[in-house]
Amino acid sequence: MPMVVWFALGLAVGIAASIVAARIVVKRSLSRALVAERRARTAERLAEIGGMTGGLAHEIKNPLSTIGLNAQLLKEELEEIQGDEDRRGRMTRRLDALKREVERLRGILQDFLEYAGELRLDLKPLNVSALVDELGDFFAPQADKAGVRMRIDLASDPLNAEVDGPRLKQAVLNLMLNAVQAMGSVHDGGQIRSKELILRTSRQMDADGRAMALIQVIDTGPGISAEAMAKIFQPYFTTKAGGTGLGLPTSRRIVEAHHGRMDLQSEPGRGTDFQIRIPLAL
Repeated sequence: MPMVVWFALGLAVGIAASIVAARIVVKRSLSRALVAERRARTAERLAEIGGMTGGLAHEIKNPLSTIGLNAQLLKEELEEIQGDEDRRGRMTRRLDALKREVERLRGILQDFLEYAGELRLDLKPLNVSALVDELGDFFAPQADKAGVRMRIDLASDPLNAEVDGPRLKQAVLNLMLNAVQAMGSVHDGGQIRSKELILRTSRQMDADGRAMALIQVIDTGPGISAEAMAKIFQPYFTTKAGGTGLGLPTSRRIVEAHHGRMDLQSEPGRGTDFQIRIPLAL
């Protein structure tokens, strides 16, 4: 076959391959553009919904405050009225129940606002170990009241990181509250097991070689089942009576806003170890 024919065939095959490759590139580019556009629309919609729900929650808080205040005033006025003691007692108990439910709704709304509201961080250089130590001192009376022994093991060297101190404290405090509540009624074969809450900090390298501050909140509670662990960070999932199920999702959201991550290790009957990792300052 003449050389010119081979050249023509090669050129045709090359052009065809280039056209196919170009179509694939264009198709992929269009797909990425569409995905990016959908994500942008979704983010915009979520932001809009977040603003609406936050406003709605604030609107609900106002009448709740009015109901709570008037319930208190009615109770005080009722105590001054002379008459049927049994009837007064029944009315007082009903007003007390009303006040408790108002406070519970306030708590639910507050948790919701913290989870759904805009999260703005005020980052400052802080020693993470010092922050955890302060939180341990603050929480000690509550742990003592619950019959829980606290132990704090801090890293020997400072763990300096750019963090929002109050927000990070909130994230760790949620874990501590969960731990104490989990140990509320821990028994082992009829014997009351030791209740211990351990706060630990250390330095750790992640898989990418980044230096991280590791915060551990360890308890000797009943542990968490594999089924519950799969749902534990889902909003409104809770195994506690009266819980809102927003504490842990809020904690994880705060940690992730710091470019960190939250994990847990647990086994039924052997307690739970929550772990927060925050990048250390360079």
